[in-house]
Amino acid sequence: MIERIETGARMSRIVKHQGTIYLCGQVCADATKDITEQTQTMLDKVDALLTQAGSDKEHILSATIYLKDMADFAPMNAVWDAWIPQGFAPARACVQAAMAREALLVEISVIAAEKV
Repeated sequence: MIERIETGARMSRIVKHQGTIYLCGQVCADATKDITEQTQTMLDKVDALLTQAGSDKEHILSATIYLKDMADFAPMNAVWDAWIPQGFAPARACVQAAMAREALLVEISVIAAEKV
């Protein structure tokens, strides 16, 4: 069975299928902030969605991070490294990409396992 949570016309914020959780792309809470704060608030939103879906960051299987500018790679990674628990790093990719809004600097897409 497929469970869709917070579904709109274009997407669902969370989709669950056979113990796997898929989150829609997450961006920051305030796009006027710098890369460090955009990354932190984006990851805070991931935390909240994973909790809502019955998971947490220790169960992330894969993360794809989109950066507007690869010059932000090191400061984004500093926030990421402090956020992800040691020993629980998921498979991860990071690419440079055009953002949906000019002020956005970072976006993340996450796949996680449900906590058993």
